[in-house]
Amino acid sequence: SLARLRSLIALAPQTPLRQSFQRLPERTPARGTSRGRVGFVQGCVQRVFFHRVNAATVAVLSTEGYEVFAPRRPRCCGALELHSGEDSGRASARVTIDAFADCDRVVVNAAGCGSALKDYGHFLRDDPKWAARAQAFSARVCDITELLAEDEARAIRHPLEMRLAYHDACHLAHAQQVRSQPRELLRAVPGLELLEPAEWEICCGSAGVYNLLEPEPAAALGERKARNLLATGADAVAAANPGCALQIAAHCRALGRPLRVHHPLEILHASIEGGSLTR
Repeated sequence: SLARLRSLIALAPQTPLRQSFQRLPERTPARGTSRGRVGFVQGCVQRVFFHRVNAATVAVLSTEGYEVFAPRRPRCCGALELHSGEDSGRASARVTIDAFADCDRVVVNAAGCGSALKDYGHFLRDDPKWAARAQAFSARVCDITELLAEDEARAIRHPLEMRLAYHDACHLAHAQQVRSQPRELLRAVPGLELLEPAEWEICCGSAGVYNLLEPEPAAALGERKARNLLATGADAVAAANPGCALQIAAHCRALGRPLRVHHPLEILHASIEGGSLTR
């Protein structure tokens, strides 16, 4: 429909084509004494539109002592299909389980992907060949902020003078119950003031493909979320899901008040490297 087409155009990020084709090395060694080897799921939207987030994630993991295995395949974990009730997502789940069979931990930085990965045991519960493997796989999955919050930081955090509003992605806060860890990591950055918007628990309207399938109610939620974030007076927003980042940025632009949206790992990486956040 025309409404869906308009929604798609409004949400599309202005990502340089060359950035869309950038790829991570399959293996990145740990700096210093190794804390172990982790598998990193690159995601689909994250890989194409937010390569900088994946690059920052791997850099931080390496700096903090983790060897990173980031295979190009599978290209999709099946999250959007599984969350939409499509059976084809189970095939993607099986391929993903196989790809990370030798990893003690499987790390993800996109909330929607993480929610699906942790639910593989449920999605494949009726498959006699895969049920046990899926359950064991899901038990090894963690959000990047969960992993980093487990151990004492090695790298020095340099100051970042900014007022940052934290947005709780639904698939992270509600589905995975990950709320305190990203806040703890961000509050540890010197000079950063973390701000809490009103109605943190309400969806931004992205919700997988909801903003494409139901553009009108999704837009109402998006505007409501954007207004709440803007009301904090923040310089930027931290959001740990690519769909949320696109939705929030689009609705802030529509209100005539563009606001930068960063993944928490971009902020952490900038602090560790002693640089500035760029787009």
